[in-house]
Amino acid sequence: MPATSEPLTGERPAHRDPNVLRWLGAYVASATGDNVYYVALSWAAVQSGSPSQAGLVMAVSAAPRALLMLGGGVIADRFGPRRVLIVSNGVRCAAVVAVALLLAVSSPGLWLLGLLALVFGVVDAVLMPALGALPARITARGQLARVHGMRGMASRLANVVGAPLGGLGVALGGAAVAFGAAALLFAVALPLLTAVRMRRRPQELPVGQELPARPAVRELRDGLDHIRRNPVLARLVLVIALSDLGFVGPMNVGLTLLADERGWGASGMGWVLAGFGAGAGAMSLLLTVRGRVPRAGLVLSAAIAAGAVAVGALAYVPTVTGAAGVALAVGLLAGLSGALCGALVQTESDPAFVGRVTSMASLFSLGLAPLTFPVTGAAVALWGTGPVFVVSAGVCVLGGILGLCSRPLRRAELPG
Repeated sequence: MPATSEPLTGERPAHRDPNVLRWLGAYVASATGDNVYYVALSWAAVQSGSPSQAGLVMAVSAAPRALLMLGGGVIADRFGPRRVLIVSNGVRCAAVVAVALLLAVSSPGLWLLGLLALVFGVVDAVLMPALGALPARITARGQLARVHGMRGMASRLANVVGAPLGGLGVALGGAAVAFGAAALLFAVALPLLTAVRMRRRPQELPVGQELPARPAVRELRDGLDHIRRNPVLARLVLVIALSDLGFVGPMNVGLTLLADERGWGASGMGWVLAGFGAGAGAMSLLLTVRGRVPRAGLVLSAAIAAGAVAVGALAYVPTVTGAAGVALAVGLLAGLSGALCGALVQTESDPAFVGRVTSMASLFSLGLAPLTFPVTGAAVALWGTGPVFVVSAGVCVLGGILGLCSRPLRRAELPG
């Protein structure tokens, strides 16, 4: 593969930078493919087994993703995030094509779907740290908040388009057609990623003159030491962990159970989710236009604390309209804090450690937090939605309070 790592000069606004726009196009295609894939996988699993078996298939990806996420950060730093993303999307494309072909000609059963979910879990453990590390290598540091705003809008677009597209594929030709559509979207991302140019890291040697790689365990330990030595990163990773562990359960499993308890039905839950999506999308658009938030560390911590209060209040709103309004506020605050978390992680990290720091920050939200779904469901069954939402919000608000009490994080700024 030809080298595309080269120094870039100047600071062009990210939304006008062709290099960033190529990355954004690849991200939209890949994220939309993810949504189509999950619709196809869930439909195929339900058709092939019982509801409990289908749930098990859907959960298979979580364990390898959680176990291997930190190693994925080492791989992203060693080989470069762009290269890792190209290979990861290529593997996902090939795996989904193979399953689509087998489903088109036979009925292989749940074992094939479980194997596909396992492959995705392993690949995601490598892909996600690389995905988080790439923005810092394609744009100037002063554009990172804008880039994360653009990524937030792209994620919302992928959610809105991907699920209906997956459903259309299932309606037209079953899971095989939907899997084929997902593979096509993964394939679209490949040439766009190949065309992305990366900034050369400080003191990075030209291709072919790299120093011998050290053992992966040593590189991982170096990454953890880098986080520990940086007072902003050390607090920020803990803040992210607490906020994600308190936020993910209620806003996924808990929200479904709340809608059922209130008698809102699927349409009511849809309105609440639409409120959240509208808020998060609006904040992403604002960050894309504005490009920078003064006193980012303080704003981030305050947004997490306020968002936690809104999450706790959501369980006590009696009407769908009121819940959608609260969810709108949650989306605005979560969109703001999420973008600032990503931008600060990449701003504070040494370029050589961005992948490992990103993997540590992502471990809780994308690896460990989904494992709390069964716990959230069991807790709601025992104590009801109100207490569970309040306790979860308490965990989340601890993250905001920790940020507000930490002087280094409270005073952290994004580049001007």
